[in-house]
Amino acid sequence: MPQRRFSRRSLLGGGLAVAGVAALCGRGQARTAGLPPRLRAAAQGERRLSLVAAERRAKLLGADGPDSAVWTYGEKLFEVVRIAQGETLAVELENRLAEHTAIHWHGLRIPNDQDGVPYVTQPPVRPGERHSYRFTPPDTGTFWFHPHCDTVAQLGRGLAGVLIVEGDETAPYDADLALLLKDWRLDPASGGYLPFMTQRGALRAGTFGTVRTVNGETAPRLTVRAGGDVRLRLLNLDSTRVGDIGVDGGEAAVIAIDGNPIAPFPLKDWRLGPAMRLDLVVRAPAAGGEVRLMDYFAAEPVVLATLAGAWAPARGKAFDPTPLTRSAIPEPRIRGAERLTFAFATASKQKSALAVSADDGDPLAAALLDSLCAASTVNWSINREAWPVGDHSRVPKPLAVLREGRTYVAELSNETPHVHPIHLHGFTFKVLGSTKRELPVHFADTVLLTPNERITIAFVADRPGDWMIHCHLIEHQETGMMGYLKVV
Repeated sequence: MPQRRFSRRSLLGGGLAVAGVAALCGRGQARTAGLPPRLRAAAQGERRLSLVAAERRAKLLGADGPDSAVWTYGEKLFEVVRIAQGETLAVELENRLAEHTAIHWHGLRIPNDQDGVPYVTQPPVRPGERHSYRFTPPDTGTFWFHPHCDTVAQLGRGLAGVLIVEGDETAPYDADLALLLKDWRLDPASGGYLPFMTQRGALRAGTFGTVRTVNGETAPRLTVRAGGDVRLRLLNLDSTRVGDIGVDGGEAAVIAIDGNPIAPFPLKDWRLGPAMRLDLVVRAPAAGGEVRLMDYFAAEPVVLATLAGAWAPARGKAFDPTPLTRSAIPEPRIRGAERLTFAFATASKQKSALAVSADDGDPLAAALLDSLCAASTVNWSINREAWPVGDHSRVPKPLAVLREGRTYVAELSNETPHVHPIHLHGFTFKVLGSTKRELPVHFADTVLLTPNERITIAFVADRPGDWMIHCHLIEHQETGMMGYLKVV
């Protein structure tokens, strides 16, 4: 790693006071019990929202580059919807695409029939059709929404949006910015798309984009009030990219993971996999100064965005970020809980061997894979079961049947040499520990499994229905690493 990263870690390790809340304790585990209660009354009323999935144009290659065809829910590249906690969201989706779609509300604890999974919780919304969603998000936080069929192509073209449920702040920050991280697989000459999925990517760590953006721009420069405390809501909307998030040139603290509040702790670095979110408070620089949001998980550190200080200073005291309020996520009762195990692996030993040696340019390997996988390639599995086999409409048996209201402790085991961001629909689970890393105890809906790692989670199965569990590295999801849990 560059020497600059060592200096950044030294700075952050000694520069954050975090007074008045529970700081890191034990083996670096942060507690949520020290967060203040939420005193603000929940809002009431209904927010109506029209989303029109259609093809539009965007300048992803810069002002002087060619246009690209993007799929969006509105005129903006990514819709950012803000509602207050307690408001009911009534959404009408109109599909003007050439293929069917749906909307999965990622990270939201909502009724199963609103979860947005074709063939599982709803029929697909076919071209020219409309579909209505209506729910009241129970939790504040940073969430997002996206399709759940042909995801590699639909998300690859940009079909995603952000839902922010407000009401978790104990005091206002000087700014609140959503930063959406996404790669695009573009031909720089034409602005057209390169293949979203490749054989090599599906068998390994995914097919990476050629253009990295934040909010649709390459390394944007954002002007903020000098010396202010800025809330950055980072969302990894990419299908593949895992980032090692850090801040260069200033102080930063983590205040929420996947939208769930946690007692503030200094940001040293954080592995942010596809579908994961991270809320930070960053102290803005003095007027004329810069603070850079970085990705260090690369051969050379990548500047994702730059915060530039301007105007009169907002604060003069030491950096001591204001905590968020506690959420009302059901607390798992670990003692006496039923134990589950989910092994994320290749679909067979033969495919595992090919995953190490196959290359897109090797016709013999391609022929072998085609003969093994027939019409639908199956590379990955959960507990030795792969889905989809054929197509998504062939719904298999559940991976497990759970009883409503009970606590379950699950071990997620990565039996492969690749990372897997594992997402559980409908529930916010508590991450209890890892066999390889010192993770804070925190609530999440997506957790990154590194190679040969085992992570233990716990959750309360408090709502009936069929709930998906899958890898959110989309090429893995669409080639077998997907299943569901049935709560009865």
